[in-house]
Amino acid sequence: MTIKRVGFVGLGLMGAPMAANIAAAGWSVTAWNRSEAAYDGLPGIARAGSVLELRNEPILIFMLPDLPFIEEAAADLLESWRADPPQPGTAVVIMSSVSPTAVQDFGETVRHASGGNAVVVDAPVSGGTAGAHNGTLAIMVGAKETDFEALKPLFQTMGTTVRRMGLLGSGSLAKACNQLIVGTTTAALAEAAELAELSGMDVTALYDVLAGGLAGSRVLEVVGPRLAAKDYAPTGPAKFMHKDLAFVVHSAEVAGAAVPMATAAIELYAELKRQGLGDQDLAVVRQTIATMSPSAAGSRGTN
Repeated sequence: MTIKRVGFVGLGLMGAPMAANIAAAGWSVTAWNRSEAAYDGLPGIARAGSVLELRNEPILIFMLPDLPFIEEAAADLLESWRADPPQPGTAVVIMSSVSPTAVQDFGETVRHASGGNAVVVDAPVSGGTAGAHNGTLAIMVGAKETDFEALKPLFQTMGTTVRRMGLLGSGSLAKACNQLIVGTTTAALAEAAELAELSGMDVTALYDVLAGGLAGSRVLEVVGPRLAAKDYAPTGPAKFMHKDLAFVVHSAEVAGAAVPMATAAIELYAELKRQGLGDQDLAVVRQTIATMSPSAAGSRGTN
């Protein structure tokens, strides 16, 4: 990639540090965000007055909550491209967690709107806000090999594990699989915590011994302390897990795969949202399980 210039849309909990790392690596970054406050503490990043102002950037990254938000934000941009196509080789990179099938449809929309000059690449990330800040994200890419190789230097400014998973949609499917594992593992850890505490056991001691055996995992390492402390300050809204698990279930229907764990988990995270906990950290699934417990109105065990 000889032209190190990128437009960035969405400076949220993940987007802001990702954009900052791109700029720190020597790229010229022009960003748009709905809230002006998001630009605070982001030196080296130019402000765009609208997404439309990014129409001539060779790469446009979108880091918004879901594809409908991206489609809305990009509407004027695509209309502009229909009248005056962008330069050949323009890349629209979707780094949000989105539907694997819907992002393929969006790819067709962008291709037609740009006269074939722009390509959509899906490149969702894993690693949370810590990974975004540290530039150690895992990035799962769905793209043609040539497009992936052209964009790889950009991805390496944000992540340490960058893999091409297949064509457009493959990155989002990989992220859906990631969320299936994270969501169900977090829920299992939360269940274990509630069972242990109701039985009079120290949850931190339980997690310490689990970490030394086969049950040890990166999820336990990262989310375990928050589950044990009942610390639900958001590092990312728990409600997004319900959305991501819906992508798992839909993809499974398309592929003809059985996903009993995802089917159970999506109901649990739906209950989390019904309890009004969706804006808190993923660890708040422990509170959801506690509320569902038959002993929720009773006293804790003292064994």
